[in-house]
Amino acid sequence: MTARKQIIYWGKKALLFVLSVLVLSLAAFYVSRLAPGDPLVSYYGTRVEKMSPAERAWAEERLGLNEPISVQYVRWLARTLQGDFGISYKYKMDVTEVIAGRIGNTLLLGGAGFLLIFALSMLLGVLCAWYEDRPLDRLLCRVGTVSSCIPEFWLSLVFILVFSVTLRWLPSSGAYSVGRGDDWLDRLAHLVLPLSIVVLSHLWYYAYMVRNRILEEVRADYVLLAKAKGLTKRSVMFRHCLRNTIPSYLSIMAISVPHVLGGTYIVETVFSYPGLGTLSYESARYKDYNLLMLLCLMSGALVILCSMAAQIINERIDPRVRPQAPEVTER
Repeated sequence: MTARKQIIYWGKKALLFVLSVLVLSLAAFYVSRLAPGDPLVSYYGTRVEKMSPAERAWAEERLGLNEPISVQYVRWLARTLQGDFGISYKYKMDVTEVIAGRIGNTLLLGGAGFLLIFALSMLLGVLCAWYEDRPLDRLLCRVGTVSSCIPEFWLSLVFILVFSVTLRWLPSSGAYSVGRGDDWLDRLAHLVLPLSIVVLSHLWYYAYMVRNRILEEVRADYVLLAKAKGLTKRSVMFRHCLRNTIPSYLSIMAISVPHVLGGTYIVETVFSYPGLGTLSYESARYKDYNLLMLLCLMSGALVILCSMAAQIINERIDPRVRPQAPEVTER
């Protein structure tokens, strides 16, 4: 690919990303403001009930809620392009500061879960492919299928009931105990249950994909040729089949980010884990518009970037899906 074609290719990707984020912001802005609820309650609390019509009109004007939605969006977009995301109605501080205090917890939970999911799913997929149609493979397939069908919120409640309420082994909520924010052992104890739910809810789905992908390679013609040359099953599996599945596995990892991220948000909400998932729920519940918009943009931009990364990986792996230049026919 020439330099000019590369510039055009990446320019199209960047333009597509910007347009996607813009459409996302427009949709999130309109949906959040058309949803039922009173944003003034988030900012003023119960004092809203005692406000006179004049005081309420003044409060809406102060927060910029008295204009039509289209005007509000244009003003919000202008401020956002300048790096001003506004203040949180609920926390009375800049939304970037609110998110900065929570994003580390989500990165820890989601990042650790993401790494464990794909490390374990690779091992589990290889194990099932190695013992194909044997009792171990059948048992793992059945157990994995059942576990992947259990809703995350329900499994979270079961874990809390068993390990926190009944056995009292692990804490049921929060990221750390009061006054022990610097104690990593305490943080680890609070991380065990939500991390287990994140991993168990997604593990078999990707392990099954790895298993099937490896079995497709095992049945390929080049494997028959390798066996005919006297290569052992171990050599064929790990030196050929597994190596050929790695590019597809990287594409699956990129596509899976929205899936794992959504599961992490749900788990955070159930366990009252102070991360972006809990913050998203609170911002939607209390109509904290500025905070909700930034969270939507961050999550949406990450999902769009990962989808584009998966597409780029697929284009590198399979030349058939690469965009082809139009053929010029001579007359």
